[in-house]
Amino acid sequence: MSVCLPVRETHFTSGGGGGGAGSGSSVQSLSLQKTLSAAHENATREIIQRSRAELASVVKAHPAIKPTLAILQAGEDDRLLEMNKKMAGKVGLNVMQICLPRQCTEEEVLEEVLRLNEDANVHGVFLCLPPSLLSRRILNTIKPEKDVDGVSDLNVGRLVSGALSEGLPSPVAGAVLELLARHDAPLAGKTAVLVGLEGPLKVILQVLLQSDGMEVQTSLWSSDSLQKLIRRADVVVVTGTGSVELLPSWFKPGVTLVNCRSALMPGVVFLWLPAVFKICMSSMSWVENQQYQPWTLRPLKLQPLSPVPSDIEISRAQTPKPIVQLAEEIGLLPEELEAYGCTKAKVRLSLLTRLQHQPMGKYVLVAGITPTPLGEGKSTVTIGLVQALSAHLKLNSFACLRQPSQGPTFGVKGGAAGGGYAQVIPMEEFNLHLTGDIHAITAANNLVAAAVDARILHEATQSDKALYNRLVPSVNGVRRFSPIQLGRLQRLGINKSDPSTLTPEEVSSFVRLDLDPAKVTWQRVVDTNDRFLRKITVGQANTEKGHSRQTQFDIAVASEIMAILALTDGLADMKSRLGRMVVGSSRSGQPVTADDLGVTGALAVLMKDAIKPTLMQTLEGTPVFVHAGPFANIAHGNSSVLADQLALKLVGKEGYVVTEAGFGADIGMEKFFNIKCRASGLKPDVVVLVATIRALKMHGGGPSVTAGVPLPKEYIDEDLHLVSEGCSNLKKQIEIAHLFGVPVVVALNIFKTDTEAEIDLVCRIAEASGASAAVPCHHWTRGGRGSVELAHAVKEAAAQKSHFRFLYSLQTPIVEKIRTIAQKVYGADDIELSPEAQAKIEYYNQQGFDTLPVCMAKTHLSLSHMPDKKGVPTGFILPIRDVRASIGAGFIYPLVGTMSTMPGLPTRPCFYDIDLDPNTEEITGLF
Repeated sequence: MSVCLPVRETHFTSGGGGGGAGSGSSVQSLSLQKTLSAAHENATREIIQRSRAELASVVKAHPAIKPTLAILQAGEDDRLLEMNKKMAGKVGLNVMQICLPRQCTEEEVLEEVLRLNEDANVHGVFLCLPPSLLSRRILNTIKPEKDVDGVSDLNVGRLVSGALSEGLPSPVAGAVLELLARHDAPLAGKTAVLVGLEGPLKVILQVLLQSDGMEVQTSLWSSDSLQKLIRRADVVVVTGTGSVELLPSWFKPGVTLVNCRSALMPGVVFLWLPAVFKICMSSMSWVENQQYQPWTLRPLKLQPLSPVPSDIEISRAQTPKPIVQLAEEIGLLPEELEAYGCTKAKVRLSLLTRLQHQPMGKYVLVAGITPTPLGEGKSTVTIGLVQALSAHLKLNSFACLRQPSQGPTFGVKGGAAGGGYAQVIPMEEFNLHLTGDIHAITAANNLVAAAVDARILHEATQSDKALYNRLVPSVNGVRRFSPIQLGRLQRLGINKSDPSTLTPEEVSSFVRLDLDPAKVTWQRVVDTNDRFLRKITVGQANTEKGHSRQTQFDIAVASEIMAILALTDGLADMKSRLGRMVVGSSRSGQPVTADDLGVTGALAVLMKDAIKPTLMQTLEGTPVFVHAGPFANIAHGNSSVLADQLALKLVGKEGYVVTEAGFGADIGMEKFFNIKCRASGLKPDVVVLVATIRALKMHGGGPSVTAGVPLPKEYIDEDLHLVSEGCSNLKKQIEIAHLFGVPVVVALNIFKTDTEAEIDLVCRIAEASGASAAVPCHHWTRGGRGSVELAHAVKEAAAQKSHFRFLYSLQTPIVEKIRTIAQKVYGADDIELSPEAQAKIEYYNQQGFDTLPVCMAKTHLSLSHMPDKKGVPTGFILPIRDVRASIGAGFIYPLVGTMSTMPGLPTRPCFYDIDLDPNTEEITGLF
């Protein structure tokens, strides 16, 4: 592979200059000068044609790619530029010429090389620099795949170590090999002498000629044995500026001389033989990297102990893989990763574009029966299942989990990293700040709240003119609308862009949102359980001039911005959704949005990093995406659409993505299907329904369970009657899943108090109720090995044809959507709308919000609205206290009963047990 390529002055040429073989010699002199014999001109044309054809084949196969060579030179040289462009044009190569100052420093060269390394549009870098700037530091900085010179330590090392297919020779070495290859005589067994060669070029030529079976010797021009060596040689390669004349009598008949001397004649063009091959290879390598990469996952070994240690002890005992290693194992490119320390990283959404044509894997949802206040292990089942699939069945799999709120972490429930030997690690990082997404949501949410109250104050205390002068100020004598203000003008029907042309009436419409303080629906948030923030008064300072109002705080994960993060499909969509958020109503009854407030762009800036899912790993080194964390009782309760989409692409067609829905199937699963799947367009293949013996006993009539209090004996001793009665809830949840046409596998999360008779009874009832399989799971004590049977069952169920369908049409009226969910999912006889709820529905109908899906805000502790009603309650009317709208997120949410959006702390919160060792910085007490 060869071609005429860049010229480097005073660096390389060939011919019979001083010190060459004399005239009349029997030596066959091979020259690289363009002006030599017709035979060499023909060779040059052939090389150019071949190079052009190979570059054209790359472009034809991948039209989006434009093979490009970057030439970095010191000082401007138009002659050099034109020569290089001419030769590049002959082979169809794009050339990018970068001219640094003639007296540039090494640091300036280094900075430019680093930039070219990261430029995906550059496939080869050639340094046309004086020798003083060609330091090892500079040469070794160029990425090996872009190193056209081929003399970096890595490229030379690859050649020397025998990895000839990985390393590429320098242009000079490639030229020598190309010319030698054009002679019919085989090289094996011949002797070659390299005269005057030094450094990497000598090493490279030595290795390459030896690999062809030649005996290679080297000599300096000053060597006393030079004549003796040449007399024995079949091939002589000379370079440098030796003062010794090579006499014809020194050469034996038929010798091949390759003369690479340094006297550059004007107009000479180099045959830089391997350069185009290098660029072709670099281009193809880039193309291959853009394709789906097969996984090379290396699972981590588990050594389960008995009794099982605490969650944090198990997590700390396992050494996680560096996150960059895990990313490489699952086919992520370095540029798609933003590391946050050694064990977690954000993944860029550019991955979706790169893998847009990659088929997706199987989509598995983990849901549960109606839980006890303690939680029943959906997270551990999710993690145990992916550990089994990837580490034991060797199938690509990804877990997609929600980021836990710090409210439950420091309140009652604790963390959400799983437990036992089925955890996300490091669990401390998972359960605490992670990569700051919830903090970003809190900041964005509260910026909106601050903007709302500030706007109400300013409108109440200023004239139209004063407001206009402040909203559209004159800067350096020029007044301009900002882009978001132009958008507001368009929504008002004012098609003007010059602030001086608005009429007084138009100015008034523009500056006055006229928000009714009594109809502000946007609340402040904090990621802490704080019951005393459920109702507060703001604006009591004298500076607020008496403009106080009653409001409240919600927990951060109840923010509409969290729901938007979980449902968006990209930055543009997120920004649009943020702009559509309704913060309240004007006194005339019109909705006021974040766009009207002018805050949308700022919100997008605050959320630009939060939109990227966070990559972590399980105890067995399998990948996990952690992203978004809306509660399922007061929001839609699922991890992000983006995390699922990224994971489905990464696992490949035969892989599995396992995602979890919050609380029971009647809440989290229903919203997953009706809201999340509508937003994403994804269709689930199988539902894994998690149950526990103790939860079934409660649904069968067992006593109440309180977090932090020892379990009553009914949950410790065998009781088949309670289990059998409680299976009514399991049957109902299977029935709910079948409403959506998705097969169900029941995962029975085993506790040490469960008996074989109880386990067998549940599995028999589940399968008799329509489950494809019912499997006892021991992941908590055994890790992935304890869920292998579940993994096989899921694989078999996912192979069945899914008949997924939605429960209702979006065209169905809001009231009927609510009634459909209440009757078909919860088992209610009917619904009862409060006057306030009825009025809100009529208002939403008028505003055109009636085609949105419904997100019920209901207790998770019962199928009904009454937390103490276990099993399968019947004969109840579902009360709809209020109906609210999350227009940005894209759903209407009715409030059932007395749902609170701000949890409170119990008498003894989890924080009593959480501590930090100041010497080791180790955290204790998290679970």
